[in-house]
Amino acid sequence: MRLGLIGFGNIALTLLGQLAETLDAPLEHLTVLCLPEMTGETQARLAGDFAKIAKEAAVVSDAGALLADRPDLVVECAGHGAVTAHVPPVLRAGIDVVIVSIGAMSDAALERELRAAAAGGGARLILPAGAIGGIDLLAALGAAGGLEVRYRGSKPPLAWRGTPAEAVTDLAALSEAHTFFTGTAREAARDFPRNANVAATLALAGAGFEATHVELVADPAALGNVHEYSVVSPLAKYSMRIENQPSAGNAKTSVSTVYSVLREIRNRIGPVAI
Repeated sequence: MRLGLIGFGNIALTLLGQLAETLDAPLEHLTVLCLPEMTGETQARLAGDFAKIAKEAAVVSDAGALLADRPDLVVECAGHGAVTAHVPPVLRAGIDVVIVSIGAMSDAALERELRAAAAGGGARLILPAGAIGGIDLLAALGAAGGLEVRYRGSKPPLAWRGTPAEAVTDLAALSEAHTFFTGTAREAARDFPRNANVAATLALAGAGFEATHVELVADPAALGNVHEYSVVSPLAKYSMRIENQPSAGNAKTSVSTVYSVLREIRNRIGPVAI
């Protein structure tokens, strides 16, 4: 496989580490798109820690150079801005893209652009389940309509630092769980871009951004990132609770998100997809 990565932060580094441990053979080629000022550091890391992950590796700083390396699949793991800047031209070039920053699609104009780019290029925009489960069932039930979806995301106060939660809650002083946000999935994904990708995933798989109800909670008793949601449909009812361990490099991200992306890559390479 010729793999492209957009971003070289915590998620990308963890993903490369897992690929190094699980791949039966090195990738044919790896291309990493990063910020221009990070090119030297990224090249050094690839040549050192990840030297055996691919037969060839390259570092670029724009989508044109990424496309010139002819990737079979591109994974975005760099944030909402990277989705806007780099994903549309990759899709228009006919290359499938896995996006981790699914919350970027809370921007209705960007969602339309991404869908049009994928259709125009004959490519697929792949939305991994990330830190949540049951997306296959939710998407199946969505075809029948009439969905009611309610999501509650709870994380330790530390995970909400640097977000609008600080403006309405004294995170350091919390002694019990506090719900600081109630609204739609679109509002949650827009206002908490690093914390509410799960809300966007549920919305896109099910009832839509406006009809998916979201609560965000800072809980000092939470040992990890807890995702709970319930679904009511004319066909079935179910609820799910997942307690994820936070990523070692970023408390805002559940480590299972990386494994979800790893699954997408392994399904591309292996003889069986599940």
